Amino acid sequence: MNQITQTAPTKEEAITVALEKLGVSRDDVSITVVEAGKKGFLGFGTKPAVVEVTVLSKKQEVNIELTTEIEKVEKVAESDKTVEKDPVMEDVPTSTNEQAVEETKNYLKEIAKEMNIDDLVIDEKREGKFIYLHLDSEKAAILIGKRGQTLNALENLSQLVANKFSNSFIIIKLDVGDYRERRQESLEQLAERMADKAIRTGSKVEFEPMSSFERKIIHNALSVRVDIETYSVGTDPNRYLVIEPIK
Repeated sequence: MNQITQTAPTKEEAITVALEKLGVSRDDVSITVVEAGKKGFLGFGTKPAVVEVTVLSKKQEVNIELTTEIEKVEKVAESDKTVEKDPVMEDVPTSTNEQAVEETKNYLKEIAKEMNIDDLVIDEKREGKFIYLHLDSEKAAILIGKRGQTLNALENLSQLVANKFSNSFIIIKLDVGDYRERRQESLEQLAERMADKAIRTGSKVEFEPMSSFERKIIHNALSVRVDIETYSVGTDPNRYLVIEPIK
């Protein structure tokens, strides 16, 4: 059994029971809140919480490894700031942005090999300080990951590596196919559906944890609506967005 739908008085209780039944920890699963639950008043209008808990596959768990890799790169970058320059090396020219981009592309290819991807092709486009790297592979789905989590982690890694070698600040943007555009359209449509649900039920609606970039897409998509409000709850990487009807 790698998936379970659990009902309990509260969301957290439902998640706890589901994890016990599956015999896994919270880090090993993805959680979808089907119904957030409602306490009611004097026993009336009470609704149980319903969650769907799915055990992550090994491919999905690559995101955790990438997050660990990000932390390693951050530590290296931070330590480099505290190291004094060797007087003998002061006359050596600093790395150019051209070299920084090449280092980033090479780094991405190394990570791809660790993910058993040997056919990675990277196309490059530059617009000022923005560097757009388009990744292509027969295993594109692995590069994207669940809801783009792997792609987001790779983009964070690329940003750290690029600015470690560049002589001026640059911004790295990664994409696989037209995933970013399709994901934005999907999130905007989901935002409207969930907002309508919040109005229809008169209760707040909670999303799964998302990146700050994706939460911003939903915030912006619903910013023109005056019948609901949106806000984020929790801390990364488990921070999630809530839509609540204005009564």
